[in-house]
Amino acid sequence: MSKLSIFFLLFSLCLLGTNAMAQRDPDLVQFSGIIVISENLQPIPYCDIMIRKANRGTVSDYNGYFSFVAKKGDIIDFTAMGFRKSSYIIPDTLSRDHYSLIQTMTSDTFLLSEAVVYPWPSVEQFKEAFINLQIPDDDLAIAQRNLDMQTIQERANAMPMNGSMNYRYTIDKQTTRLYYVGQLPPNNLLNPFAWAQFIKAWREGKFKNKKK
Repeated sequence: MSKLSIFFLLFSLCLLGTNAMAQRDPDLVQFSGIIVISENLQPIPYCDIMIRKANRGTVSDYNGYFSFVAKKGDIIDFTAMGFRKSSYIIPDTLSRDHYSLIQTMTSDTFLLSEAVVYPWPSVEQFKEAFINLQIPDDDLAIAQRNLDMQTIQERANAMPMNGSMNYRYTIDKQTTRLYYVGQLPPNNLLNPFAWAQFIKAWREGKFKNKKK
């Protein structure tokens, strides 16, 4: 009795498998592939893949891969932001139930219309603010004012010495003192070159300018 039960069970499973194969649509294929950029073959993530006139499809993953069931002869549309729309027709002469594709898409540029945003609630307030606007100096005027020699000299005189300058000044003093150890330091009172520089500066009025 158990052998007959097992036999009928196996026979029923065979009949179900035969019916399933008979009911299977021979035009259905497992359509899969990857979507890449035509310029550098980089994958395009989250691309919309739709069967034309069927209102169904899928979306590619982060690596541009997709897979779904379609029919032979279906027109597949590929759309992605920043790329031109492309399409592909699944061949109707396929002998297998699966088909793979590497779909390339070309980059496209979208030109948006100009949008002007004003920080004023009305055009009249914008005109009033524009008329009363204080235009700042341009970069050239600012650069010329910052590079004025008198201004630079005044800032240099008012700038205190930093640690590096104090160290250099101390080292120079010690070097001079050690250089003239055991002898008198030179006296510019009898130096004709020093007198010539003094007379020249006096004629040019440099001492008078310093006094002012």
